[in-house]
Amino acid sequence: MIISRTPYRVSFAGGGTDLPAFFRHEPGAVISTTINRYLHVTVHRRFEPNIRVAYSKTETAERVDEIQHELVREALRLTGIDEPLEITTIGDVPAGTGMGSSSSLTVGLLTALHGYRGRLLPAQTVADQACRIEIDHLGKPIGKQDQYAAAFGGLNVIHFQTDGGVRVEPVPCAGDTLEELQRRVLLLYTGQTRDANTLLARQSRNMDRVREARRRSRDLVEAMRSALCGSGGLDEFARLLHEGWLIKRSLDDQISDPRIDAWYDAALKAGAGGGKLLGAGGGGFLLLLAPSERHRVIEEALGRPRRLDIRFESAGSRIIFHDHLP
Repeated sequence: MIISRTPYRVSFAGGGTDLPAFFRHEPGAVISTTINRYLHVTVHRRFEPNIRVAYSKTETAERVDEIQHELVREALRLTGIDEPLEITTIGDVPAGTGMGSSSSLTVGLLTALHGYRGRLLPAQTVADQACRIEIDHLGKPIGKQDQYAAAFGGLNVIHFQTDGGVRVEPVPCAGDTLEELQRRVLLLYTGQTRDANTLLARQSRNMDRVREARRRSRDLVEAMRSALCGSGGLDEFARLLHEGWLIKRSLDDQISDPRIDAWYDAALKAGAGGGKLLGAGGGGFLLLLAPSERHRVIEEALGRPRRLDIRFESAGSRIIFHDHLP
C-alpha cells in the first residue's frame, strides 16, 4: 500500500495571472502558502481483476479507460498503470472552497502512483504532469498555481513565464514574522461552494477587459513579499491584501455577493486589516488578517460562522506510508 499526503493552499495575491490567457502575453506571479489541511490518496494492489476507485462515490472498472473519475483515469494513463488496484481519496475540506483541492488531488494521485511504481520524481516534474492532465488533456479553464503550490509546499512566489515555464521562489520570511502571520490568519467558511471552472472560464474569456486589473494584482505580489521580508511588516501586508480584494471584486460581479460583502465590511469594522475570498470567488472560505485578540470579536460580528484553524505547511506532496508487498 502507498499513501500520499498533499497540502491545500491559501493564495494571497496574483490569482488569475496564472491563467494562460494572461501569462502568454506577459509574465504572471502569485504569492501563496500551503497549509496543514491535506488530500490523502491510497493505492493498493487489488486481488479482484478490476480497478476500484472510492471518493464521494465508489466505482469499479475493468479497464482504465472505463473509469469515470477523470483525474484518476488520466493519472493512471500518464503513469502507464493498468492493473488491478484499489484507489481511495480523502480530503480534509470540501471541493469548491478555494483551496486548490482539485489540483492537490491530481498532484497527490501522481505522487502515489509514481510511488507505487517505485519512482520518486522532482516536484517540478509532478507539477508539470498535473498541469498536463488538467489543462492539456482535460481542457480545464484553470491556471497553474495550484499544481505547483501542492507539489512544492511552503510560502512561495510562483512565477509564470510567457513560454509556459514556471519558477517557484521561496519567500525568505523570518521565523517570528511567519509565526505572527499564522496567528493573524482567520479562515471562516461562507457555507457556499462553487464551480471554479465556470468562473475561471468566464474570466479567461474576459481577460482583455480585465488585463490591467490582473496586472495590478500581479504587481501586489512583490510588494507583499517585501512586506513579509522586513519592509512594511504585517500591517502593510494586510493593507495590500485588502487592496487585492478590491481589485479582485472588480473583475466579475459573481466573485462576491451582498452577504459576503456584508461579512467583509463587518470584519473590517471589528478589527480586520484586510482579507479576501480564497480561490476564484463565489463562496468557499473568507480569509481575514487581524490581531489574534480581535478574532473572537470578528467571529461574533459575523454571526459565529464555522472557523478553520490552520498552520502553514512547509512540505509539498509526499509519500507518508509505503508497504509494497511483492
